[in-house]
Amino acid sequence: MTNHFGSCLCGTVNFEVKGEFDSFYLCHCRHCQKDTGSAHAANLFSHSAKLLWQSGADAVTSFTLPGTQHNKSFCKLCGSALPSDQIAGLLVVPAGCLDTEITRLPTAQIFLSSKAAWDRQSETLPKFDGLPD
Repeated sequence: MTNHFGSCLCGTVNFEVKGEFDSFYLCHCRHCQKDTGSAHAANLFSHSAKLLWQSGADAVTSFTLPGTQHNKSFCKLCGSALPSDQIAGLLVVPAGCLDTEITRLPTAQIFLSSKAAWDRQSETLPKFDGLPD
């Protein structure tokens, strides 16, 4: 069994995920664009892994978009995306909140029909290891 550890940006919330991930999707749907403020969400999914809050569980809140299953859990203090088990039988973990290395590559990109127009040519843009001068 693999254990993964993660936290929020301010360090108030720390958690452990015990178990394996079934899939890793880069989701380009409009809901994910809105709640990440980016081109896509990067989420790991598991039907069997268990989520354990190590600290800061009282700082975790969640929002479910009415009429959908789209859910986002986050830290009330810093706004960082955090794992959610709001959909029965499914754990969703934002890849960026993990502190341990993710060795699994994304399974697929999904909802490409909603991909942001400004992200369509991102592979051809100049690349920098840090903030450019």
